[in-house]
Amino acid sequence: MIIRKSQDRGYADHGWLKSHHSFSFAGYHDPAQMGWGNLRVINEDRIAPGKGFGSHGHRDMEIISYVLSGSLAHKDNIGNGTAIPPGDVQRMSAGSGVVHSEFNHEQHEATHFFQIWIEPNQLGVPPGYEQKTFAETEKRGTLRLVTSPDGANGSVSIHADARIYAGLFNGAETFTLSLNPMRKAYVHLVRGTLLVNGQKLFAGDAAKLSEETELTLSEGEDAEVLVFDLVA
Repeated sequence: MIIRKSQDRGYADHGWLKSHHSFSFAGYHDPAQMGWGNLRVINEDRIAPGKGFGSHGHRDMEIISYVLSGSLAHKDNIGNGTAIPPGDVQRMSAGSGVVHSEFNHEQHEATHFFQIWIEPNQLGVPPGYEQKTFAETEKRGTLRLVTSPDGANGSVSIHADARIYAGLFNGAETFTLSLNPMRKAYVHLVRGTLLVNGQKLFAGDAAKLSEETELTLSEGEDAEVLVFDLVA
């Protein structure tokens, strides 16, 4: 298990957008941080009130949005227009190509969210979206599957061999997830503090795991965590 500290991430301040990059992205490039397995991007973004990303294109990438606070408005060129509130997970399959925008329509609150890119196992699929709500009670003291290749357990489905779990931990709450040692796992601590296989992580820290058979999360203090099961 390799720990990546929050302060070692890339950072960009565009005024209206403040973004931490876990992996190389845009103006931040580190040859040692090009992704982990088929996980390519984790950007922690904060969009100022009344600001956002103008129309831009993507293709052949599975893009997941996970909102922590505020609301992210999404609009695209194939007729979709939605808002993503905290607790929702949205998947955009860029596939053969899509143009979309993301905006914070709130006038007094920043939108704080994670944008996650996972490399697909199918190219050129028709662009598509799926969005679901996962209540806090589903994530409390456990890891709730929120994204998977087959939509298992009511999760959002993606065109990729990857699974994302979300969990909330505090006090004595403990959970162990079995891992396939032939795959990789990635743990990103969204907020709070948490023991990950006995090592303490703070908000923004991450752990890269390979050749491990289990992941144990414990001793959380207002912790919110994302866990990724990935191809090696």
